[in-house]
Amino acid sequence: QVQLVESGGGLVQAGGSLRLSCAASGRTFSSYAMGWFRQAPGKEREFVATISWSGANTYFADAVKGRFTISRDNAKNTVYLQMNSLKPEDTAVYYCAAANPPRLMGVQSKEYAYWGQGTQVTVSS
Repeated sequence: QVQLVESGGGLVQAGGSLRLSCAASGRTFSSYAMGWFRQAPGKEREFVATISWSGANTYFADAVKGRFTISRDNAKNTVYLQMNSLKPEDTAVYYCAAANPPRLMGVQSKEYAYWGQGTQVTVSS
C-alpha cells in the first residue's frame, strides 16, 4: 500500500510558476508509475501527467504540454509537478496517484489505485 501527501499548492498570478510535491510512504514507491490529475469546480477529474517507475518516461495532457514537467526522486519517495506559465484555467485541486498495475502509465483515474488528498492551485488573471 502507498500513502500519498501533496504539498506546494497556492495562489499565483497568471504567467507564474508553482512546484507541487507528492511524498509517498512505503518501501515500494519506486515500483509505481505515478500520475498527476486535477479537478476544477463543477468539472470531472482530468489527467495532467504521468511518469514511469524509473522516471525515464513521461507523458502529458495536451493542455499542459510544454508548460508542466513531471519528475521523481525515488530516494526521497517523492514525485514533483513543475508548473510554469500558469493560466487561470489551470485552477483546480491537484492530486497525485500511484498506478495500478504499478508499471502502467495510465491517463484515466481508474488506472490509479492510491490517491493523495489534493492540493489547491489557484491562478489569478
